[in-house]
Amino acid sequence: MTNTKLNILVTGANGQLGQAMRAASADSKDHYIFTDVAELDITDAAAVAALVKTEHINVIVNCAAYTNVDKAEDDEAFAELLNATAVRHLADAVRGNDGVLIHVSTDYVFGGSQGNTPRKESEPVNPTGVYGLTKLHGEQAISASGAKALIFRTAWLYSETGKNFVKTMMALTSSKSELKVVFDQCGTPTYARDLAEAIVRIIDRRLMEGNEGIYHFSNEGVCSWYDFTKMIAMMAGNTGCDIQPCHSSEFPSKVVRPSYSVLDKTKYKATFGTTVPYWTDSLVKCINNLKENEA
Repeated sequence: MTNTKLNILVTGANGQLGQAMRAASADSKDHYIFTDVAELDITDAAAVAALVKTEHINVIVNCAAYTNVDKAEDDEAFAELLNATAVRHLADAVRGNDGVLIHVSTDYVFGGSQGNTPRKESEPVNPTGVYGLTKLHGEQAISASGAKALIFRTAWLYSETGKNFVKTMMALTSSKSELKVVFDQCGTPTYARDLAEAIVRIIDRRLMEGNEGIYHFSNEGVCSWYDFTKMIAMMAGNTGCDIQPCHSSEFPSKVVRPSYSVLDKTKYKATFGTTVPYWTDSLVKCINNLKENEA
């Protein structure tokens, strides 16, 4: 792609990552078009193709997804439609316009327990639930389409907006005297603004073409949900809640969640010549923003 102004379509713009993309791209010289289902139904292939053609879209950043892990078990058809079929529509449309798709996937493609070594992009996938399976189908749909694409697998996403673990735990640790949180599932929290800024930086620097493929992106470091909660409470100043570790078996679920889903970011950092923020450094930024918004 040349250094001329690009037209960039962001789908799922009202979600956590979509709103983070709005903020991260505010100073970009490119033209960003933000849509959610009210403006563009990505499950409608004709509507997607028409918008991409009319607006001369060069890049699609797909932030739309069915992300309710438990509910997906009873809603497989819609999860497949949004996480896979719609992704194929986006890939086909952008390929037809000789553009690039930047798609966000998940650590859930790896499924259950697979040891305690950070996951590399080349490792075998084995999703154990509908959510992970449909997200994998989305990755496969992109590959089958022949579109130029970058896929970013991420995990434990949170931000100042929407419903997420950080906001939930800030509320619970401020209102409850005690709380149990699982300690036998480990991963890395990911601040949506960090991922959004990484994507915008790649677009700004025209680093898409020639770097197609799958990348892992989460913040650096590792923690359990228990450690995550303890840090949230401490940073928020919620010291009155007794937070205790427990086993995931104490919270039965229809889905076997990954016991260790730390993502190896080596490929991303080497390819794009950058570093990734440590998880607590980003968490404190988010919590400070949330506290300022409450003031």
